[in-house]
Amino acid sequence: MHLNSSDNRTASEFTSKLTPTADICVGLTILSVVLLSVLGNGLVLVVCYRRRKKMVGSELLCVNLAVVDFLCCICFYPLSIMSSFNHAWLGENVTCVYYGLGCYIFGLCGMFTITAISIIRYLKTCYSLVYAVWLEGANIQLACCAIWFVAALWSCFPLFGWGEYVPEPYGLSCTVAWRGYHTSAKDAFYVICSFACFTLVPVVLIMVSQCQILYKVYRFSYSLSARGIRNNLRYAEKRLTMMFFCISLGFVIAWAPYAVVSFLFIFHKESRYMAPEGFVFPALFAKSSHIYNPFIYFYFNKNFQQELRCMILSFCPKFGGNRVGIHIAAGHPGAYPIHIQLQERGYIQKKNFGLSQDRIHSKSKGKVMHPSSLRVHGRPVYACWGSLSKITPSLLDSKPGKPSLPVSI
Repeated sequence: MHLNSSDNRTASEFTSKLTPTADICVGLTILSVVLLSVLGNGLVLVVCYRRRKKMVGSELLCVNLAVVDFLCCICFYPLSIMSSFNHAWLGENVTCVYYGLGCYIFGLCGMFTITAISIIRYLKTCYSLVYAVWLEGANIQLACCAIWFVAALWSCFPLFGWGEYVPEPYGLSCTVAWRGYHTSAKDAFYVICSFACFTLVPVVLIMVSQCQILYKVYRFSYSLSARGIRNNLRYAEKRLTMMFFCISLGFVIAWAPYAVVSFLFIFHKESRYMAPEGFVFPALFAKSSHIYNPFIYFYFNKNFQQELRCMILSFCPKFGGNRVGIHIAAGHPGAYPIHIQLQERGYIQKKNFGLSQDRIHSKSKGKVMHPSSLRVHGRPVYACWGSLSKITPSLLDSKPGKPSLPVSI
């Protein structure tokens, strides 16, 4: 049974234009992106759930961005992976529309979320007295809902004849029909608005907002330094600013090559103006935007680091080891021993004991014990001394034993 010309065209569009080896490489690359994204963004969501009562407005937008990256890798990318190993798109038109619609919704959600983060950070940094109350709590939740609604609404236009979802030129992914600019006035309107209103405008807002924030923080930091003022809040503000700047810049850099290639695609009725590999690399590079956000969070945000550390120790207490806290007793000079507290996670038992610098006198046997030989519940405890001046043995011997700090084993 012979296929008509339309069926032949459809079959050729859904067939991979790459070599079998390249198809496997593409599938393995997307699989790596999925695994890293699910692991990283999954940890972000778990950490945010653990500290949900302490979260602020900007962190809620970070949660929204993590949800976007996590669900996109779970719901859509596996289809592209299986198609790469199959050397042809699975399901043809039905799955192509599903994949194109879903990826476009989540792509717009990611861009709108980063735009909202940039604008809110700009307003808080430059006009905090005016917008500080408004940019918290329920208003941030409303902004997240608006982001999802606008993204879903605009992405559904191709289902009603305004645009179309078609396979990518290399045949292993689906996206908006950018060539539809040449087919009808409706398609041309949708393509132009997609680039102008939903790509160019958000990118401009992101870059302008982030540049204004950096300039404001730099001026504030310079004014404090000029006056000789050291402020911990300044350091925290710098870290927070750099975190959101890296998130925004990374997203723009990751999606810029794909946006440029798609924009150039508008001016060509055929896809032959570029080799299939020319479309593959920008598409894979854009997918990398799902990976690095969690690493940025955990690097710049101390609260995320502490929550992750506590979470890991709650599941694997052995990783905690021994925790040692040291402080000098109030009212005593440096000639007296530092109080040392040893704590091992798992169970806590308190025991009082005395420490000296060079020797520990045993009252029962009257002989000197090396500090490393002292053991409590079978575990070694070491002496720790602090001094602001030279300590003589006679001074140590003449001083009465100081009350010791409890050691938890």
